[in-house]
Amino acid sequence: MTALVELSNDWDSLLKDEFEKEYYLKIRRILASEYKKYTVYPDMYDIFNALKYTPFSEVKAVIIGQDPYHEPNQAHGLSFSVQKGVAIPPSLQNIYTELKDDLGYPIPHHGNLTSWAKEGVLLLNATLTVRAHLANSHQTIGWQTFTDRIITLLNTSQSPIAFLLWGSNARRKKELITNPKHLILESAHPSPLSAYRGFFGSRPFSRINEFLEKNGRTPINWKIED
Repeated sequence: MTALVELSNDWDSLLKDEFEKEYYLKIRRILASEYKKYTVYPDMYDIFNALKYTPFSEVKAVIIGQDPYHEPNQAHGLSFSVQKGVAIPPSLQNIYTELKDDLGYPIPHHGNLTSWAKEGVLLLNATLTVRAHLANSHQTIGWQTFTDRIITLLNTSQSPIAFLLWGSNARRKKELITNPKHLILESAHPSPLSAYRGFFGSRPFSRINEFLEKNGRTPINWKIED
């Protein structure tokens, strides 16, 4: 683990105090041990990619995931996103299906959502690391406190932001979003187990862009190039 987290944007000053709190120092100690003993995803240099790619002042939408993918070469620090060359996971396939139905964009041949992050979509997992092959294995080490702080900070933003809460875990974050400037869109999770219970047909992408335009913000280009 490196000595300091450098995000190289406005998150640095916003989270400076957070990185010095005891709970966060405990996360660091746990991760130092975990990365030494086990395979942990994502790579330690990718843990904060969501914050690195999407500065606080540029956030237009937030998509909250649960924890990183736990199989090789998938996770790279962005919720629902996988690295190019890796099979597209089922939940992301369903997200792409809804994107096509909503906006008519062709389904991409890869699962890398970095272009969304650079468009102002904060792809934030509630837990930022995971041990290989063990879903939710880092759920209780303190990350929830950290990512709840990020959502709380975004709630204070004077720029209107859309929060996408897919599934029960993401919906628990609703209580942190109290600023009437913001839009909350809730639906079932895009997982194959639940997508037919309200995710398909929810049209989140066009609804977010309508909200942004109505509030004087540039809409998001959701199209992903191959």
